[in-house]
Amino acid sequence: MAFPKHVRLFEMGARDGLQNESGPVIDTAIKVELINQLSDTGLTHIEAASFVSPKWVPQMGDASAVMAGITRKSGITYSALTPNLKGLEGAIAAGVDEVAVFGAASEAFTQKNINCSIKESLERFAPVIEMAKEHNIRVRGYVSTVMGCPYDGDIDPAQVAAVSRDLMDMGCYEISLGDTIGAGTPLKAKRMLEAVAKQVPVANLAAHFHDTYGQALANLYAVVEEGVAVIDASVAGLGGCPYAKGASGNVATEDVLYMLNGLGIETGVDLQKLAQTGHWITAQLGRSSGSKVALALGCK
Repeated sequence: MAFPKHVRLFEMGARDGLQNESGPVIDTAIKVELINQLSDTGLTHIEAASFVSPKWVPQMGDASAVMAGITRKSGITYSALTPNLKGLEGAIAAGVDEVAVFGAASEAFTQKNINCSIKESLERFAPVIEMAKEHNIRVRGYVSTVMGCPYDGDIDPAQVAAVSRDLMDMGCYEISLGDTIGAGTPLKAKRMLEAVAKQVPVANLAAHFHDTYGQALANLYAVVEEGVAVIDASVAGLGGCPYAKGASGNVATEDVLYMLNGLGIETGVDLQKLAQTGHWITAQLGRSSGSKVALALGCK
């Protein structure tokens, strides 16, 4: 086993978590407070907003106000999702530290979501990445559906590797591999990573595994064992799976942190503070934390 000594947790709750919330739009002040609390836990990367049309993602319509409202801490990267040039322009104006583009390894998923092929989707990202470079803003690339698609079923690891390589070649500094429907298992995760690592160095890869089938921690263990040292997760497990009604989506950051602590892997993140933040935000949303670890700590 060759576990990394340190893993960087990339906190997704304020963006990937909250964007999937149904019901009324969450107050900007609550989003700002969530990010401020997360900033005090020891996290170094927080995805704070998504600069998309509020027509398509109503919960992210106040991205500029959120970025203006947060208290930024030195040493923390505050990033945002920017699917197009208009989004990037908004993010630049808001002073984000880093941006991300969002692709997929499934042709059917890409067609259903943005009405184009994978090749065409990558071509759309090219001017976004170029403009970001001109403003000295780093770009992260997401590849979704890396271990399964709601339309195509199983995904060929070679296809995941090809899209990942293309995003890297276009200028993304890091590729986050997303198990969008959470259908992966540890062996499938290892085989997918093995294929991708032939095209993109493991040092430039992150794991973004959803917990729809309860496999996220096992899958994360499998890829961390292979050297992956960046994990995307969402405080309190915020964010459901839109392709499986009622199912969980993002893996809870607290649960990932507890596992990493047990493996002796450093993160710099305070589990107690993180759990308290998870309890706070879910109370604002009118429910209990989706983190098993946070619930266990809350019972003591």
